[in-house]
Amino acid sequence: MGLLEKLQTQVLTADGAMGTLLYSYGIDYCYEELNITKPEVIENIHQQYIKAGADIIQTNTYTANAIKLERYGLESSVKEFNESAIAIAKRAAAPGGQFVLGTIGGIRGIRKSEATLEAIIAALDEQAGYLLAGNPDGLLLETYYDFEELSSVVKHLRKLTDLPIISQVSMHEPGILQNGLLLNDALHQLEALGADIVGVNCRLGPHHTIQAFEDVELPSKAFLSAYPNASLLDVEDGKIVYESEADYFGRAGVLLRDQGVRLIGGCCGTTPKHIEAVKKRIADLPPIENKIVKKKKVIEIKEATPDHHEPLHEKAKRERTIIVELDTPRHLDTTSFIEGAQILNSTGVDAVTMADNSLASPRISNMAMGSILKTQNNIRSLAHITCRDRNLIGLQSHLMGLDALGINEILAVTGDPTKVGDFPGATSVYDVSSLELLQLIKQLNEGISFSGKPLRKKANFSIAAAFNPNVRVLDRAVKRLEKKIECGADYFITQPVYTKEKIIEIYEATKHLETPIFIGIMPLTGIRNSEFLHHEVPGIKLSDEVLERMRATGDDKNLATAEGIAIAKELIDTAAELFNGIYIITPFTRYDMSVELIHYIQELDQQKVGDHNYVKTTN
Repeated sequence: MGLLEKLQTQVLTADGAMGTLLYSYGIDYCYEELNITKPEVIENIHQQYIKAGADIIQTNTYTANAIKLERYGLESSVKEFNESAIAIAKRAAAPGGQFVLGTIGGIRGIRKSEATLEAIIAALDEQAGYLLAGNPDGLLLETYYDFEELSSVVKHLRKLTDLPIISQVSMHEPGILQNGLLLNDALHQLEALGADIVGVNCRLGPHHTIQAFEDVELPSKAFLSAYPNASLLDVEDGKIVYESEADYFGRAGVLLRDQGVRLIGGCCGTTPKHIEAVKKRIADLPPIENKIVKKKKVIEIKEATPDHHEPLHEKAKRERTIIVELDTPRHLDTTSFIEGAQILNSTGVDAVTMADNSLASPRISNMAMGSILKTQNNIRSLAHITCRDRNLIGLQSHLMGLDALGINEILAVTGDPTKVGDFPGATSVYDVSSLELLQLIKQLNEGISFSGKPLRKKANFSIAAAFNPNVRVLDRAVKRLEKKIECGADYFITQPVYTKEKIIEIYEATKHLETPIFIGIMPLTGIRNSEFLHHEVPGIKLSDEVLERMRATGDDKNLATAEGIAIAKELIDTAAELFNGIYIITPFTRYDMSVELIHYIQELDQQKVGDHNYVKTTN
């Protein structure tokens, strides 16, 4: 009798964690390598689970694909790891006739950039080919956080085999996936794609796994599965531990059965004792044939709080829009900063932008200063956010705080690595790239947390992305812009540009885009400043002509300032003809220089009133 036939009339028990036991043995390297180097260890673990009562065991192949093995330098070992793993499992199961599932683990976490779907399918083809050649009783897809990935994998595998496919999602929050899809809907979609058994594994313990299944209807053809963790994880003396008694896990197995689950196993933290406890509790229980799902109250997501300002990207599509960067202080005296922001605001600029610890050097939080500017001075701010300083928890918390403060203009950037800043020993986080951050902020605009749960209200962010045009091949940079637009960028802010030719090149390369671009203009203050920017600051390059002009000013600070202003005005002449958005970057809090440039832009526009072509209507 096959696996699916048995599930028609029985609730079956699967095995528990492989990694947990190997970790407890002090093994902290690639577990799949043990299929070759220590096959007796893997076989012994299979036998322990079989002795505990498991009807089903899975191969030790969770990361045995080329993408995941690459981190160990073992990507060429896919064939031997998978072939050995299925041979070991079948040898262990042969005496008792347990079913053997070939395990294929998820690749993506919250970052879609970890692997393209094309690369995932290529790795899947290779791994699945070796597993299927070993004649398993089915394939187990586990720990998939990205539903797009899992859907693609199920669809592809269904073309390759008629064997049972068990597809399991992983959730950050009970009952909801990280993209906001309800578990019930996800499982039914997987069934429609051809999965024979659908369920969940990992991340959540028994309590939250049971809670998640309370809203899940019984599939029409497929069966439900659950492989919860032993508990939520903890760390003691640097080691990961799970606080869960086996009997508690066994009782949870009964409650999972009551929710219609027919295949019950364990994930992180579970051991043969946990599986033995489940087996004893459910051995004589028939499966649930009918289930009444009491629908929970849908959480209402309110519309975003309206902003009395027009979003910058909307205005920039129509008319001249000027934003000015003013760095927050690297000290605790905010007097000069606030004074500068007030003066800039009085010129009529559309927003004062503040970097997020630029060049990895700590400054007063732009959230704090943005709040002060708004509440005490009625000044609109644009806050930069880097991926460098905060993990996903910190990023979402920070963004929720900005929303609560009514700071709705955001620039999402990756951020300079900490090695370039004041604390080179500090950790660079980079949980996500700027591309994923754009997507996550857009998700907040839908009222959905990074983890997928509803936030009760939509955020209202207008999101800028960075654009560095100072590259040898501009077309490649424009391709990246197009990716950022796909991820949710509403407009772009460029690095400072120092030649008219480059501004024209940017225009020609981007004129097909409707997304507004703000051209960065930063006046130079002297030759030392110019050479530092040219030689040491990533993403900034000056022309030989500009360097010579600044060099000619020598040590005369007034002459250097005047020449820096003159160069900036020449650049503005070209930028203002081609782009609606101008981004003035204030050097060293010299807001007097920015004020002069703002007035110059305004004078240019006044001179051209009546000429309907004086600004571009897209960029």
